[in-house]
Amino acid sequence: MKLRQLFLINNECYKIGKKHAVKGIMVHSTGANNPNIGRYVGPDDGLLNSSGNHWNQFRPNGRQVCVHAFIGKLKDGTIATYQTLPWDMVGWHSGSGAKGSANFMGYIGFEICEDNLTDRIYFNKVYKESVELCVYLCKEYKLNPITDIICHSEGYKQGIASNHADVMHWFPKYGKSMDTFRQDVKRELEKNNIQEEKNMDEKIYNTLDECPDYAKPTIKKLIDNKLLEGKLINGKPSGLNLTEQMLRLLVINDRAGLYK
Repeated sequence: MKLRQLFLINNECYKIGKKHAVKGIMVHSTGANNPNIGRYVGPDDGLLNSSGNHWNQFRPNGRQVCVHAFIGKLKDGTIATYQTLPWDMVGWHSGSGAKGSANFMGYIGFEICEDNLTDRIYFNKVYKESVELCVYLCKEYKLNPITDIICHSEGYKQGIASNHADVMHWFPKYGKSMDTFRQDVKRELEKNNIQEEKNMDEKIYNTLDECPDYAKPTIKKLIDNKLLEGKLINGKPSGLNLTEQMLRLLVINDRAGLYK
């Protein structure tokens, strides 16, 4: 995921700044043939090529809408995510249904910028980016990807959103649904957790004496030349914090003559 931040500070929603406890995620798509994030997010930060009609404007008598993030194209054609509200701020993205509004029920809402809905390559890229964003948010707020992620059309069926079709007018064109999306988020979240547990179990070498014999000459050389001091706490070295993989890489570089 390529996550950047440009808060819509001039939008009335941001100015009101009401907070919420995050309870879920609502997936939206924009409903317009314009895949560029700059159509909605501005001013231009050098990457967006923003339009003059972006949402970072105060319109008290106009369209009052604001989401937490957009996923789409930068001006160089690559895909990114732009966070546009703090995650713990109430957004204006769901509208209301018979049972109320997801806006005030703790839902983070993000928009996927639509194209003309015929480009499989673009769809696959923004789908992947959306999964990765949801993995990040599920980890951050301890959300269950199966029960805590819905799309706008599902919100309408639950009575907590206005009558919109997104994203079920788009996902099925490419063999996807919200059920497959939730399963993909769950799968990636589990892989992410396994990797984190693996990293936590990996042995860490904090002193020269702890290092294996094959690496000691290299590590001593780097320490003597003040090229390796370890992480700093209160300005003082507090351990080398080297993994086995890092040791091997340093030794390879040393044997290749990169360290004098």
